[in-house]
Amino acid sequence: MPAKVPKFEPGDIFLVVDTQIDFCPGGALAIEEGDQILGELNLWIRAAKDDGVPVYASRDWHPKTHVSFSDYGGDWPAHCIQDTDGARFHPALELPYDAVIVTKGVRFDRDQNSVFDETGLADWLHRQGVKRIFVGGLAQDVCVLASILDGCEAGFKMHLILGATRPVSQEGGKKALESMRAAGAEIMEIGRLS
Repeated sequence: MPAKVPKFEPGDIFLVVDTQIDFCPGGALAIEEGDQILGELNLWIRAAKDDGVPVYASRDWHPKTHVSFSDYGGDWPAHCIQDTDGARFHPALELPYDAVIVTKGVRFDRDQNSVFDETGLADWLHRQGVKRIFVGGLAQDVCVLASILDGCEAGFKMHLILGATRPVSQEGGKKALESMRAAGAEIMEIGRLS
């Protein structure tokens, strides 16, 4: 059930991680119930816009022969290939027209799970005076995890909206939550800002 609409403050942003067609049911690397987070994400997007807080959205944007793909020695089936339908954001995701899109996973030699990995985002957000980052998206135990850990390392107060994310596996999800908490992130189980 969607959480109560939150109240954002100056210095906050809302970050949607990799909510792309290929990560949702029917996609090339589908996360179970990946599409079930869309209502929660949209609630937070609307709240962010109502409160004048920026919305950022990351996307995997892989070359056709990406090193993370199993055909090229990686762990994953081919997914989110540049300019394909599967790489598009889910059509039910209500991204505002002025959402800032952060593209990652474009390197040929290694993967970039974190939204902060060689994107320049951390420096940009620090210059904008951002203090708190609220996060939802896919997958909880891969790109969301990496982004939250890197955000904590970069000095941001990271908040995971638990109802707005799903893991690749339940075991992976549990371990990811433990790692996030250990890094200082807040897990928002009921979705309210604190």
